[in-house]
Amino acid sequence: QVQLVESGGGLVQPGGSLRLSCTASGTIFAINNMGWYRQAPGKERELVATITNVGYTRYADSVKGRFTISRDNARDNAGNTVDLQMNSLKPEDTAVYYCVRWQDRDTYWGRGTQVTVSS
Repeated sequence: QVQLVESGGGLVQPGGSLRLSCTASGTIFAINNMGWYRQAPGKERELVATITNVGYTRYADSVKGRFTISRDNARDNAGNTVDLQMNSLKPEDTAVYYCVRWQDRDTYWGRGTQVTVSS
């Protein structure tokens, strides 16, 4: 089993920035992908960004140029923390953001962290 713990959500004004972090623990495999999804009220969960264990990234069109996903393989936890830097936030970015990890054909989800963009 893998546990994912997110942090960094909150309330921010339009145009502001937030940084989300997610740390994985438990039965960790070196070959894995991690990412972020989000779900706004009344909408389906949607992909925000993903990153492989060697650093290849993919973004939803709606966040390209504003969000950056990263993972630091030099940290003590060997790349098991993934960050999402969110800049130029818009009200439509308001959602619960979920960390996700894929390894060995399994998918693991965090509990989510609320991001609210409002003046």
